[in-house]
Parts: sequence; structure tokens; C-alpha cells
Amino acid sequence: MVEDVVRTLGFLCMGSRLRRIGERLQADTQQVIDEAGLSIQAGQYPFLAAIDRAGALTVGELAQAVGITQPGATRTTGQLLELGYVDMQPAPDDQRRRLVSLTDKGQKLVDHSKKVIWPRIAAAVADLCGDLDGPILEQLAAIEDGLAVAPLARRSPVKEEG
Repeated sequence: MVEDVVRTLGFLCMGSRLRRIGERLQADTQQVIDEAGLSIQAGQYPFLAAIDRAGALTVGELAQAVGITQPGATRTTGQLLELGYVDMQPAPDDQRRRLVSLTDKGQKLVDHSKKVIWPRIAAAVADLCGDLDGPILEQLAAIEDGLAVAPLARRSPVKEEG
């Protein structure tokens, strides 16, 4: 078996390790989304959530809210425009500023996702992280091991209140 150098090198490869975990979580989240038959990418959800929480935002404000570069936010906003989930209009107070808002289709997706998709993902990640305690490197190892044992799509769905 080949040594997992990223894991072995500890803090030296923390960024690579976090990226690896992030990519795995994104892929597993995408599987849940795909299984639900939705036409959205996991990485696009934070944009819809930001607009849902704050109302119409500029692309720069979206970039700041999601924590990515403005070119990345511009690209994702364009994808969401093509899918019909958002609309972009000039700001009423300044025609040079363009505001991104949810369309009816986007709001329906967000409302559905808040009830079905987001709680499932949150519960699966909470299940994955539930027994973690101790130093961060050990916690990261436990997260990676937990994802190897059971991806998010195979973890317990949210228990319905009844």
C-alpha cells in the first residue's frame, strides 16, 4: 500500500488535506443533489443561500458573502442566470450597480432545498463529525476515515419531527 503523504506530513500539508476533504464533501453533496433530481451544482448553493438570506446582492457582495474571488462569483452567477435561478437588474439607486436576485424558480429551489436537501446534508455532516474530539489532525483523520466508510449520501437522513 502506498503511503498517504498528505496525511503523514501533518501540518505541512494542512491546506492540501483540507482541500481534499472539501472536494470529497462537495462530491458527496453533489451525489445527494443528483439523487434528488435537481439541476444545480453543490458549489452554486451558497450563492442562492446568500441571496435568500440578504436579498439582492451585487456580484462583489456575493463574492464576499461566499468567500471567493470576484471572477469566480461572476462565473457562478452567469451559470445561475443560464439556469434561470437568478436575475440581474440595475440597482434602483445607481444604474451602474447590478443586483442579483432570486427568480421565482430560484426561490422555489431554495424553499425546497431548505426543507429537503440542506437538512439532509447538515445531518450527514453532523453525523460524520459527531464523535470527534481532540487535536485537529486527528479530527481530520476521523473525518476522512468516516467519509471512506460512509459517504454523505449513505448517512442517516434527518429524523422527521412527529
